[in-house]
Amino acid sequence: MGSQGRGGTIGLVIGVVWLAVSAATGFAQTNAITHSPAKVVEKYFALDNKGVRLDASSFESVAGLVDWKEEPAWGKVIVINGFTVPDDFRKWEIVNTLEVLVPVEFHVLGVMYMDSAGFVPEPGTEQVRVRLKVQGARWKIMEPILPPHVGQKRMLNFVRQALLEEKDGTRQASLAALQAELREAKE
Repeated sequence: MGSQGRGGTIGLVIGVVWLAVSAATGFAQTNAITHSPAKVVEKYFALDNKGVRLDASSFESVAGLVDWKEEPAWGKVIVINGFTVPDDFRKWEIVNTLEVLVPVEFHVLGVMYMDSAGFVPEPGTEQVRVRLKVQGARWKIMEPILPPHVGQKRMLNFVRQALLEEKDGTRQASLAALQAELREAKE
């Protein structure tokens, strides 16, 4: 059997085992090996979409889903209007029974630069393949380590809060302009 045939067979086996075990055990922990690795990716980016990675102190909320130990300091945030993760294992690249690549598609509005409080509209889609491996009895995201991909509404709230806390008039004007640019951003 060729490598493609063997990969398809492995994929089918993973899919059947995943369905059988998840039906028997229920969905207690998102990244348990008995669950779909796509659910781990979905959970991670759902939290990211809500802005949990905007603050390094909230890394703990995603730490159990990833292989890295700390969040890098980011100078930019990708502002999105949602993302999709296919749960169909036939759309994944199955390396073996303990490693898969799951595609993610982001609906990007643009990039916000933290140091300058600037927003650059870059509407379009971004496609990423997320590599997961089994560690212990859990799926973990190995790579890539992407800058935060945060929803437009959450970014607006983030900027609104910064604007309320800012005392410097020049900085307030920059934040107000950023807020207006974020409101106008469209796909």
